[in-house]
Amino acid sequence: MMKKTICLFLTVLMTFSLPAMEAAAEEEFRPALDPSAVSQITVAGGYDNFEALETEFDRFNEYYPDVELEFTKIDDYNNMIGTVLNGNEAPDIYVNYSWMYGREKYQESIDHAENLADPALGLDLSCIRSNIILNTGDDTLPMVPIFSNTYGMLVNNSLFEKEGLSVPASYQEMVDVCEAFREKGYQNPMMGYSMDEVTSLFTLVVYPFFCGTVADDAEAIEQLNSLDASAGEYMRPSLEKLVQFLNDGCVDLDACQEIENNYDAVILRFFEGDVPMMLCSGDAVSGTKKRESRSEAFIANPFTYSFVPVPMSDDGAYFLDMSNLQFSVNKDSPDLDMANEFMRFLITSRELNEMAQNKGLMSPTKDLSLSSMYAAFGEIPESRILSPEVFGLTDDAVIQLRQAAYRVGTGEITIDEAIAGYGSFTP
Repeated sequence: MMKKTICLFLTVLMTFSLPAMEAAAEEEFRPALDPSAVSQITVAGGYDNFEALETEFDRFNEYYPDVELEFTKIDDYNNMIGTVLNGNEAPDIYVNYSWMYGREKYQESIDHAENLADPALGLDLSCIRSNIILNTGDDTLPMVPIFSNTYGMLVNNSLFEKEGLSVPASYQEMVDVCEAFREKGYQNPMMGYSMDEVTSLFTLVVYPFFCGTVADDAEAIEQLNSLDASAGEYMRPSLEKLVQFLNDGCVDLDACQEIENNYDAVILRFFEGDVPMMLCSGDAVSGTKKRESRSEAFIANPFTYSFVPVPMSDDGAYFLDMSNLQFSVNKDSPDLDMANEFMRFLITSRELNEMAQNKGLMSPTKDLSLSSMYAAFGEIPESRILSPEVFGLTDDAVIQLRQAAYRVGTGEITIDEAIAGYGSFTP
């Protein structure tokens, strides 16, 4: 009887283990080139350093020990990458961005890019969330996401637990929890950077909500993208929501003005430990781990924190899912085969998740539950996940929204003036 029980247990265990074993086997990288090949691959970008990528270099060298990989920083990257690609020391792989696509100024960055959708390259694009892959309209793919990004708020989970409060899941809950924190003596329950329009708190709270109002309206998207003055009316619900947010006392703009930038200063202010919620982007979140040791307040009183969406609607939060940094392969690379081999190695759930974890950014892969920092975004219903790559809102239209939200939020103009000015705002 005991032997039968053990056999049954082992059978059940193997039944549940086999899928995991098969998945692991599927992700096991197998070299397609000669492992003794000698090559030199350069990856170019705008980061001062890219330690997470260099870790991937080390892992790739386990398969190809004689391949030298190097990351090089290009100053004024966005303006210089086209010139560099036309030079004698052009990189084999380089950073690209969706917003560059279709803009004449950055055409060189697209023209030099290999079509990564070519099945012959063997890239496992299925491991990446399809809604953040660049939609070119002709089935070509000049770039592939390495990291993704979104807007949300850092949450001091220890404070919420200490005060017996729950992280808000709807707009009214957010207003109520701010009031509850104030009653408990917290002067600024919610803060964010407010000194400039780019990724200001006004953009962070409005942009996802705005996308939720227009994503299913193809005519609205077309008018917004063409910068038609009449399209300004589509901003009204979002701008009214922004004014409501400010009137409900969720943030103290005077206090937010003391935060000098939307990266280092935002993080260090949050680490003071008295701000339950800090509005920011995923880019800022990526810098938190390194700055824990730079904050005397955090060292003295460490706390747990995570990144969650901002619930600007009573129906819940939107997850604005966007690509962040993307890689292109230079089709004129003298080591094209090895450059493609490195990309084939990198574009897997295992490596992309590992690199995102090391960098502190959101992974572009389908399973966000693997990161405790971003797990809340993986719980958002599919109907509330929005991506500009899918519904087609261009960066030009987003600039108009950001400018309008910033000027309304700071009281520079009224909602009606912002709506009338659509298409005329300049960054």
